[in-house]
Amino acid sequence: MKNHIRELRKSAKISQEELAKLCNVTRQTINAIENDKYDPTLQLAFNIASVLDTTVDELFINNAIRK
Repeated sequence: MKNHIRELRKSAKISQEELAKLCNVTRQTINAIENDKYDPTLQLAFNIASVLDTTVDELFINNAIRK
């Protein structure tokens, strides 16, 4: 699942390490999510959205839904 986490994180001037600490995960987890190698749990998605002051809908792009 594609996402906008990297762009939003950089706009907020937060490092992967800082985001990881605030979400109680490892930096490697954040890196894997940003590189589309890992889909986060729903709780982690909400945590990331909260830290980045956005919504889960704004974080992720669902390619399965096509109009």
